[in-house]
Amino acid sequence: MIRCILIEDEPLALERLTASVRRLPMLELVGAFDNAPDAFTFLKSHAVDLVFLDIRLGGMSGIEMLQTGRVTSKVILTTAHQEYAVKAYDLEVADYLLKPFTFERFTQAVDRVNGMLTAGARGLRDYIFVKTEQRLERVDLADIVLIEGQRDYRRIHTSTRRIMTLQSFGAFERQISPEVICRVHKSYMVALDKIESIEGRRITMRGLTIPISDTYRERFLALVRRENESNRR
Repeated sequence: MIRCILIEDEPLALERLTASVRRLPMLELVGAFDNAPDAFTFLKSHAVDLVFLDIRLGGMSGIEMLQTGRVTSKVILTTAHQEYAVKAYDLEVADYLLKPFTFERFTQAVDRVNGMLTAGARGLRDYIFVKTEQRLERVDLADIVLIEGQRDYRRIHTSTRRIMTLQSFGAFERQISPEVICRVHKSYMVALDKIESIEGRRITMRGLTIPISDTYRERFLALVRRENESNRR
């Protein structure tokens, strides 16, 4: 069970977010706040795994809350303003939901947090095990170029081979950090360090052209910009 709180000062947005939380059995809603001081007071004395945080709050903003270092839980930012995406990932948020977001996108963000919490509990790994036919195969993350959806199957393209599996994209996202292999389309995940170029809504890598869909575009570009800025430092 993931214990979560909501920090949102728009009543309608809070109502919708609450409804989404209650649709997922893995989430336990333990508090809702419309301002930073009340949320900080609560966090002092309550263990929370996840914070859904709006950026535009009255008084202290969501970004300013994170900059204080007093929010130690995983954070999913919720906002109608995409210009904060790079700053958000600099602050190492788990995900960035651009309003109005669908329940599917909300679920993907929660699945990612669940994967992070699970990985934290067992220790981070640089490989995964993938079920293929009647066996489990170890796949090093550094070898993966992309993961492609083909109807009921996923095809993992590595530097030396291709592996077919029934494992879902959601399962991969729970196992692998988006800073290593990122979802860019309903049918594709790509290794960021294998990308050769990005032009418009297309990625070029290893002679392949991969589309970028609207659902994942802002998060993907924010991760790329963050990586680029990190390399300059």
